[in-house]
Amino acid sequence: MKDVLAMKQQPGKVLVISDFDGTLCTVDMGNRILNRFTCKEWRVVDDAYIRGDIGSRSAYTQIAPFMKGTQSKMQDFARRHGGIDPYFGEFYRLCRACGIDVQIVSDGLDFYIDAILKKCGFAEIPFISNKLIFGDDGSFAMDFPSYNGFCGRCGTCKRSVVEDRRKIYSRIIYIGDGHSDVCPSRHVDLVFAKDVLYQKCLENGTACIPFAHFGDIMAYLKGECRRAASL
Repeated sequence: MKDVLAMKQQPGKVLVISDFDGTLCTVDMGNRILNRFTCKEWRVVDDAYIRGDIGSRSAYTQIAPFMKGTQSKMQDFARRHGGIDPYFGEFYRLCRACGIDVQIVSDGLDFYIDAILKKCGFAEIPFISNKLIFGDDGSFAMDFPSYNGFCGRCGTCKRSVVEDRRKIYSRIIYIGDGHSDVCPSRHVDLVFAKDVLYQKCLENGTACIPFAHFGDIMAYLKGECRRAASL
């Protein structure tokens, strides 16, 4: 019975879903990792992904054999070169004060997201992503725990995550910047967009608010807090 009650949508409950690479993280760490720890052939696969010829699941599967390195070296690289949006700490504290939940949904890889969140003091924030499996023999494999077999394109189906969260939250705010954010942005209540996502929203008619950093989102969030307090 507790499980059933826990899944019941809570009126007025708000969730913020943020992308990681280039959004919460100030750089595209996925690209940096691949530039550093693979041969240049990965770019051919990436170009096919950007054109839309293949999805990210296929791209990651093709790129995995090109990867060279150890988990510790890759995590050290991520900690050295990855950081969090400088306004995110204030943003996150405001969310917590207002009872707004924050989750990260990424089509990137778990090991560097975990390393950067821990480095920056946000280890408690739950995240969903693809997983890189480090073999004892130095090989690499990809695991896609949030893969949607019906569509089959993305490693992490962000739309499926949004639809699952609808069971609990009555309002979902989405923050993103890239190709993998286009699909889920059509199924949320409010979108904050930049870079590729912003251009795609303009092209496909998805309403969105442009932003450069999390400081730009603060004013709206304060309005959400006032609305939540009045319920």
